[in-house]
This record gives sequence, structure tokens and C-alpha cells, in this order.
Amino acid sequence: MKASSFGRAAAILSVVSLGLVACGEANNPPAENGNGGDNGGGESVEVQGTLVGGGASSQEAAMTAWTQGFASVASSAQVNYASVGSGSGREGFLGGEYDFAGSDAAMDNEEWEASKEICGENGAFHIPSYISPIAVAYNLEGVEGPINLDPDTLASIFAGEIDTWNDEAIAEHNEGVELPDTPITVVHRSDDSGTTENFTEYLEAAAETWEWEASETWPSDITSENAQQTSGVVDLTTQTDGAITYADASQIGDLGTVAVQVGEEYVEYSAEAASQAVASSTPVEGQAPNNMAVELDRETEESGAYPIVLVSYHIFCSEYPDQETADLAIAFAEYVVSEDGQATAEEAAGNAPMSQDLRDQAMEAISEISAAE
Repeated sequence: MKASSFGRAAAILSVVSLGLVACGEANNPPAENGNGGDNGGGESVEVQGTLVGGGASSQEAAMTAWTQGFASVASSAQVNYASVGSGSGREGFLGGEYDFAGSDAAMDNEEWEASKEICGENGAFHIPSYISPIAVAYNLEGVEGPINLDPDTLASIFAGEIDTWNDEAIAEHNEGVELPDTPITVVHRSDDSGTTENFTEYLEAAAETWEWEASETWPSDITSENAQQTSGVVDLTTQTDGAITYADASQIGDLGTVAVQVGEEYVEYSAEAASQAVASSTPVEGQAPNNMAVELDRETEESGAYPIVLVSYHIFCSEYPDQETADLAIAFAEYVVSEDGQATAEEAAGNAPMSQDLRDQAMEAISEISAAE
């Protein structure tokens, strides 16, 4: 299927300007929503009922901000979101449990085909609600500041092949840093996780020492500690000296972080660095006409790019069974991508807000939601 008229390719190019341009958007006219409000300036939205969603725990802080903000402009409506992980969110959406899903990984073609059963002939589509770097976070007593690692060393640590912090393979990237002989404790997600899929996708693409295919499930033959959801792995890592994990950067608290080697430099995570990595991504083809999912370039060598990044989506139906649910989905989706919604989430979760160009693309995609006749 070809790209839709609003131009998915343009949406990809506009991602580069995420985050840093948001401050200059106050002078741009807000996009008008399908219910007569503007959703960018706090005007009321005339919808009612309850919209139910579930999915990515990485979105939890942002989703709390979004649901509270939406309630302030849609007093007769509410949004309930269950932070159950990306895989469970998509499964619940396809099973009719949720009206929308939050996911750190896009649907595969099999899932999209299945979505036609509940979403009409065009199935479901993805809106990039926010872009966030995945931090490789550690707790190592006596060590401050970022630890430099190349992809192969990072992969060998998570595979359990490098098991102490003063290993020569780590030390050679950190000249002048006194690394202790503390054992390394790898902490991974135990639930199906879009964060895991994004992280293992990076390892598979960038590291020759990683032997496993990218998956939402951690490789079963790697022995390591585990916990459920983002909060679980962060808590366990915080409590364990020598621990290392991967998690949405907005939720790692005071943990130390890894600067990953990209080309000839080591790059720390940041919204700007994540946006640079996304700049080289390409659209996912063959799904809904208004789909905005992307394929990320994990092997980029662009200066300043941070390739361990997730694009976190909201997945909506192209067609809902009734007008009330369709109106609710449109109103909430428009609020999330509005200037106000993005600023609210930035404050709560540290995401990189959409550029005006990307917002316009998303608003047009959302406007194609309809109700079954």
C-alpha cells in the first residue's frame, strides 16, 4: 500500500526538529480538532464517556499527565489506562479489552491484519505520541558520571560474558576511571516489553557479540535478574550495587548512565541525540494509509546521534463500532499531540515534544477515525 496523501515521509523528516523547536511554537496557530475546540489552548471539548487503554509502562508518567490534562478540557469524559506493558497492551487492544493501546514497538503485519477484525478494513494505525531515549542505567558505588561502552562490550555485559566492572574490555573505554571489581548484575524486563524489543533490536543490529534476535521477551538462555515493568527494573537496579539495566530515560532517577560509542565518539542520551538518530529512519510500509510508524536506523554513525531510542506509539482503530467511542478517541488523540498535551507530558516525563509539522501530520491522520455505519 502506498503512503497516504498527507505524506508519511514528510512526517519522518519532521522528527528531526522534535524537542528544541517546541519553545518557538507558541506563535503558531493551534490545529482545530474535530469537536470544535483547539486542544492546544485548553478550550473545552464536547465529548462524553470513558475511553479505555492499556500498554507501555514507559508511558506511565506521560499518560497520567495526559489523562489529567484531558479531563480539564473534557469534563464529561475520562480516560483509563492500564500500565501492563506494550505486548499486553496490543494483545488487549486486539482482543477488544482496550479502545487504544500504548506501545513502544509498532504492530507487526500479522497483528495489523488481525486488527481489521475490530477496526474495519483499514485496521489500526500508529501515532508517535513521544520519542524517548532508552537509557542504559547502572548503580555502581564510587563511580559517578557516564561510563563509556561500545556496542560489542555492552552486548557482552548483557549476555553475561563480562561479569565484573573492572574487566579490561570496559576499562579500555574509560581511561582514568577507577572501576571496582564489583560483580555485574544484569537486570532485564520479565514481562513482554516494547523497551526490551527496542533495546535488543539495537544490540542485534550494532553488536557482533549479540547472538539473539530482537524480541519483546528477554532471551531465556541468559541467566540474569529480572523485574516487571519499567518501575520494577529501575527499583531493583537502584537497590543492587553493581547492577545494570535498560529503561525509558525519563524514569531512571539518580542512576548512572552509559554513553554509547557511535562512530568515533561516545554519545550520552538526550532528547536531541535521540531525535538525530530518528532522522535517518524510514516509514513502515504496507499497513493503514494513515499509519505513522517508522523503522529506526540502529547502526547510524551520525555525530551526536543516540541510537538506543524508542518511538512510543498510541494505536487507534481507523473505525470504531459507535460514534461516542470514535469521538472520544479523536478528542483524546488530538489532545495528546496538541501543543498543550505535548508540553504537559514533557514536564511530567521528559519527552521531546512534537514539531508543528509532525503535529499537523498526526492531526490529519487522527481526523480519519470514523464510526461504523
